[in-house]
Amino acid sequence: MAGKVGYSSLRPSPGQPRIECMTQRTVLVVLFDDVQSLDATGPVEVFAGAETHTPGTYRIRTASLDGAPVRTSSGLTLVPDLALTDAPAPHTLLVPGGQGTRRPDPRLTDWLRENGRSAERLVSVCTGAILLAEAGLLDGRRVTTHWAYCDRLARDHPAIDVEPDPIYVRDGTVATSAGVTSGIDLALALVEEDLDREVALVIARHLVVFLRRPGNQAQFSAQLAAQTARREPLREVQQWITEHPDGDLNVESLAARARLSPRHFARAFQAETGMTPGRYVDRVRLEHARRLLEDTADGVEEISRASGYGTSETMRRAFVKALGTPPAEYRRRFRPAPAR
Repeated sequence: MAGKVGYSSLRPSPGQPRIECMTQRTVLVVLFDDVQSLDATGPVEVFAGAETHTPGTYRIRTASLDGAPVRTSSGLTLVPDLALTDAPAPHTLLVPGGQGTRRPDPRLTDWLRENGRSAERLVSVCTGAILLAEAGLLDGRRVTTHWAYCDRLARDHPAIDVEPDPIYVRDGTVATSAGVTSGIDLALALVEEDLDREVALVIARHLVVFLRRPGNQAQFSAQLAAQTARREPLREVQQWITEHPDGDLNVESLAARARLSPRHFARAFQAETGMTPGRYVDRVRLEHARRLLEDTADGVEEISRASGYGTSETMRRAFVKALGTPPAEYRRRFRPAPAR
């Protein structure tokens, strides 16, 4: 499954210097029956792309318990390179998720418990974090997993600090990501760390994904985090908020738009969406401002007005409270470098 991707677009153009990497990192991907295929193949494509662009960077190996082919949850068959018992200690040990993590083979958990700490970097995608947790490899760590399994992970493993919002979390040598495609985001971040931003950007462009969604980006947008209201007037209010983050979005104005009293509107909105109107507005405005910081060259003052904050100081306080970083620093970290 590993192999060379053979993407000519990832190779330097004729006449362009070809960078040779002096340090090769072995990436070992653990496979098992009912694995989520994209949890494994998404990161593999990223690391393989880096190897194609910069030869000698990564040696990708895949392994199952007995070295036998595995059937993914979607019905695909993946053929590993070797058995886990024959795998050397890797630089990066990557454990994907999927339905196979619900009742894993005890031998897999035992292998992870005995060998996981020998890896220089431990990575999980989606519910792969559950396997690492059951092997005792996440105690005392900050981690994340697919949003649907965060409560279970926190309940079953109280020694772990589970963060349900980010798409990936780094805690020392341990990196965990949320569901499915977030494994690609995490892999791009690791390539950027191992090599540089430009290599990661080339890979992201080839895969037609963003470089890169920040790790503390929420797994949900505001619209997905909230339920869609059943009643049409409330759904229309949700849409209005999304389209007019700079509008007058206090409860009284929104209630008038829904033709309800403020008290009745606030109760109905929370009952049908799962969050208060104020919290929904806060999420929409924060998401709008983040998108403008990432995708435009607009100034912070302009973005603060366009996002409904009014002043840059109000937006700064909102960013620090929600993300732990002010807008200018957020832009510096997460806005992609201009294409050359």
